[in-house]
Amino acid sequence: MVAGGLCLCGLLRLLCSLLLPALFLSGILCVCLVVLLWGIRLWIQRKKQLSSAGGDGKRPLLVAFFHPYCNAGGGGERVLWCAIRTLQKKYRNVTCVVYTGDRDATGEEIVEGAFRRFNIKLIHPVKFVFLEKRFLVEASLYPHFTLLGQSLGSVFLGWEALLKCVPDIYIDSMGYAFTIPLFKYLGGCRVGCYVHYPTISTDMLSVVRNQDTRFNNAAFITSSPLFSKFKLVYYYFFAFMYGLVGSCSDVVMVNSSWTLNHILSLWRAGACTSVVYPPCDVQTFLDIPLEVEKSTSEYSIVSVSQFRPEKDHPLQIRAFAKLLKERVGPQPSLKLILIGGCRNQQDEERVNNLKRLCEELGVSDDVVFRINIPFEELKRHLAEATIGLHTMWNEHFGIGVVECMAAGTVILAHNSGGPKLDIVVPHEGHVTGFLAEDEESYAETMAYIFSLSPEKRLEIRENARRSVHRFSDQHFEDTFLLSVEPLFK
Repeated sequence: MVAGGLCLCGLLRLLCSLLLPALFLSGILCVCLVVLLWGIRLWIQRKKQLSSAGGDGKRPLLVAFFHPYCNAGGGGERVLWCAIRTLQKKYRNVTCVVYTGDRDATGEEIVEGAFRRFNIKLIHPVKFVFLEKRFLVEASLYPHFTLLGQSLGSVFLGWEALLKCVPDIYIDSMGYAFTIPLFKYLGGCRVGCYVHYPTISTDMLSVVRNQDTRFNNAAFITSSPLFSKFKLVYYYFFAFMYGLVGSCSDVVMVNSSWTLNHILSLWRAGACTSVVYPPCDVQTFLDIPLEVEKSTSEYSIVSVSQFRPEKDHPLQIRAFAKLLKERVGPQPSLKLILIGGCRNQQDEERVNNLKRLCEELGVSDDVVFRINIPFEELKRHLAEATIGLHTMWNEHFGIGVVECMAAGTVILAHNSGGPKLDIVVPHEGHVTGFLAEDEESYAETMAYIFSLSPEKRLEIRENARRSVHRFSDQHFEDTFLLSVEPLFK
């Protein structure tokens, strides 16, 4: 009994002799880390103070947007350019900076592309900071643990951006939340973000938990309970880290009710979070004359979205093929027109795969691909279309959906996310469009829309048009300025 007590005391003394030095060493390392980070912050602030002043001797207020793919043609880029134009209208002593990895284009070409694609003309010049390490946020670099890899890569890319230009106000406009604490605590910036789509969501957790196969949940994982549990733990860890970095924001803007619900759940920053609907160029599309369709030998179905996997273009093609297969009797011919932007080689390969799918289904002659087209051509296709098609599951908002409705198409979108909660909702009790979920329901709904009389379709199109004014550029400018005002105080 005594021997056992002596052994226990000896063990405790051994643990204490090991624990105390370990705690002391850990404390020393923590102090060294804090001193190092504080030294880096002071160095960055000194660098900022030494930056050149303006022509009047005063240094302009630098507002930097982190948007590595600013030359792409998606809705996120339209938000970026509208936000910059809005700040240029409101604040005189502001210089807008864009961190971009689009080194294959000059600043002038990027600005010209914004005007050509979105009909947005900036008031003052923009300063571009070209980043060399954008490859660190490419999904292709991380075949496994993609979310974590891209997020850590964004930290290194953000560090490059911070070293090249230290702003006063930093706004992440593309969803790289892990850069926010970097600019806030090391850069000493006031920080904000515009969240188009949460990097991880409770819906993604449920997909893994339920072992559903999706574009971001491979079949070999769903078929294995062990792999699914491991991925679920990984997702929960990532969600915790994502919430931690996101909560560092001084201002959080989200683009829809769906995104708001997820961000509030993950970031728990309700006091500084608000919904700012993305700017849709509704007026340009509302200028298209709206009248009863004349009899025609061909109808078109138009899809407007970037060629990314989550947009689910294969569903559009399969549903269209099913629609053609089930039509009987002499009817007008149909064309499916897929309009979108290609950001890189992966997107181009995705388009080639879609073309091969068309060949397999025997609809190649009936499907048209229009890639990176000018704004006027986009407008023309929408003006001529009968149905606007959108198939992304849990689309965060859906600028393309709004544009289709404003242009006068009968919209058919996915029964989830922004289209379900914010856009394709009754207006003053009247139908504004339709929702579907799978290949069969999309084909059935398209057939139903074509079965309606031209007068009934016109009624739906008019209802939709009346409902989209809340997504105008002017409404965006008002809510955006109200949201970012704390950053300028």
